[in-house]
Amino acid sequence: MKEALFWEKLGENKVQCRLCPKNCLIADGKHGYCRARENHGGTLYSIIYERVTSVAMDPIEKKPLYHFHPGSKILSLGTRGCNFGCLFCQNFGISQGDAPLQEIKKEQAVEAALREGSVGVAYTYNEPFIWYEFVKETAILAREKKLANVLVTNGYVNPEPLEEILPLIDAMNIDIKSANPEFYKKICMGTLEPVLHTVKRSREVTHVEVTNLVIPGHNDSDQDLHTLAAWIADNVGPFTPTHLSAHFPRYRLNAGATPESTLLRAYEIFSKRLKYVYVGNVRLAQGSTTFCRVCGAIQIERTGYQIQIRHMGADGKCKQCGTENNMKT
Repeated sequence: MKEALFWEKLGENKVQCRLCPKNCLIADGKHGYCRARENHGGTLYSIIYERVTSVAMDPIEKKPLYHFHPGSKILSLGTRGCNFGCLFCQNFGISQGDAPLQEIKKEQAVEAALREGSVGVAYTYNEPFIWYEFVKETAILAREKKLANVLVTNGYVNPEPLEEILPLIDAMNIDIKSANPEFYKKICMGTLEPVLHTVKRSREVTHVEVTNLVIPGHNDSDQDLHTLAAWIADNVGPFTPTHLSAHFPRYRLNAGATPESTLLRAYEIFSKRLKYVYVGNVRLAQGSTTFCRVCGAIQIERTGYQIQIRHMGADGKCKQCGTENNMKT
């Protein structure tokens, strides 16, 4: 265990966690909503510090990040727990369950990334913000070794911890589950506004891509899709890479797999407002290739996680017309 960051001591050995907007009030011997931070004798500790459920070398496109070091591999780490309770969770075994944990030191993680030729370290699989102490310390060491730091996150974090860690982060994929506050309240057990703040603030500091899991009957109406596409375009920018992902029934929500027709409809709606729209979790002819936003030349052609660089230079610009396509190389 390690003493946690962002909490305050209250009377009767109670503490209040200030890491995420849940601001859990935690009695002695109890844990917060995320199950990652526990009160022991009036001190809040991270009980997942230096503990992992998963370690793998993944394609960067799996995060998904399509405009950040395309074609590279990244060491990916995850632990367990989450500050949401999404009824549709695709990784509920580690986010809501008690998956077994193994020890890993920050030095071991960075050494592994260097040894495997990784572009950096990705904190992913479950919610990395609840792993804050380990993520921050590892990110500092990774930055010293010229490695990139990547967060794959739900964006549910308070402003102060966000500001403290942002200078260490090179790229983020942030999941906006819906533009409807009621969706967050009833289906995610959280609130929307802090997520939107995280997205807007993070794009001012680092490379941001957005993911939306399209769930039949819950966030897939034309109005839902138009509202979210417009928010991203107006608040994050029309050049924001945006990933529309297919839902598959895994957990507790009564919803089936997302039909291809729904994904294609979502792709068309988002493409009216955004220049770089992608479709994930399925293989479709549309929604995998990156085109130059000016001349239309193919920049990157993808088949699953196999990619071919076509008309993109080493600097990320289009070889045909010189346009910058929000590509970090």
